[in-house]
Amino acid sequence: MPWKNQMNERMQFVMRLESGERMSALCREFNISRKTGYKFLNRWQEYGREGLFDRSKRPYRSPNRTPRDLEALVIESRFRHPTWGPKKLHWELEREHPGLPLPGVSTMAVILRREGLVHGRKRPRRRASPTLGPLREATSPNAVWCIDFKGQFKTGKRYCYPLTVSDQHTRYLLGCEALEGTQGQPVMDALASVFRLYGVPEAMRSDNGSPFASTGRHGLSKVGVWLMRQNIHLERIEPGHPEQNGRHERMHRTLKQETARPAKCNILAQQERFDAFRDEYNNNRPHEGLGMKTPADVYQPSLRAYVERPKPLEYPLHDFSVVVNNEGKARIKPAKKSVYIGTAFAGQRIGLRGLDKDCWLAHFMTTELGLVDGKLHTLIAVPAEKTQHWTPNSED
Repeated sequence: MPWKNQMNERMQFVMRLESGERMSALCREFNISRKTGYKFLNRWQEYGREGLFDRSKRPYRSPNRTPRDLEALVIESRFRHPTWGPKKLHWELEREHPGLPLPGVSTMAVILRREGLVHGRKRPRRRASPTLGPLREATSPNAVWCIDFKGQFKTGKRYCYPLTVSDQHTRYLLGCEALEGTQGQPVMDALASVFRLYGVPEAMRSDNGSPFASTGRHGLSKVGVWLMRQNIHLERIEPGHPEQNGRHERMHRTLKQETARPAKCNILAQQERFDAFRDEYNNNRPHEGLGMKTPADVYQPSLRAYVERPKPLEYPLHDFSVVVNNEGKARIKPAKKSVYIGTAFAGQRIGLRGLDKDCWLAHFMTTELGLVDGKLHTLIAVPAEKTQHWTPNSED
């Protein structure tokens, strides 16, 4: 409608009509139709000044509107599960109220948004970048487990470092331990407990941070070497690309929302909260990627048992083998001197195969460590032409 200053012009229009001016002339002057002119005249005569305001265009009846009791049911369910989205809430209400004509998932999303119970989140921009190595696709339980620390937070006067382990295929949360630091030994102790319960996976995926990786040979850490002794393949995501471990990261977001806001007063109380979350996450929380099943519905323990004390390593195809000492050095008898291999291999036996005089190719299990130079007494990278004729085949 062409009114410029709506209320002032409408008041002028009806007042001039009341004073005796003609409808057709006033409608041309105010650039409105005669129908509009009579509409506002009738409103003025019936309701006075209030009749000149714009009226709501909302229909008198909304036969498709969700009944208030159903809206209240959706809102109540959201308060019970503050981190669940409309799909999970719809699934739960269907299970709790079979036969009830529930609103659709999109309608439930509108209800939650209108009540301020959900907020849109900004999706990170994806950057095309090659990975450091191939990440296998988990097509069955225990093909790939994911391990990481969720960012630390304070419980009382101490910091808590949640260590989490999950199955990539089923999302099953295998472990969530409240540790007081990120040292390697507590991580290995926590993993050993998980291995005793569920067996060991084919591969373990982590980021490049300590204690899962290091700046040493091949990025191996003591934890990584310990996992290799269980014949677990190591996978690492590319630095700066947490989306390569997206399912685990998504679990971390829920973990933080439900267990650390606010945190408990001490580590023991926080561990109780983690245990409760783990039970809820595995047994009651459905996942869209699992066809709205829970992780416990589809997960089964690994058939590969954890070995408390692996057999000593043997290298039948090598010339000799040595044990790396606690300082990360190995005594190479032909060179009559110790060579630094890396503290990650402390206590482990490595194999050496002679390539030339004063040159030995070093392996840990089937992993090539490098070339031991007997004259320089150091471990260096291996030239490709030196090793292309030989395939490592050590036995465990």
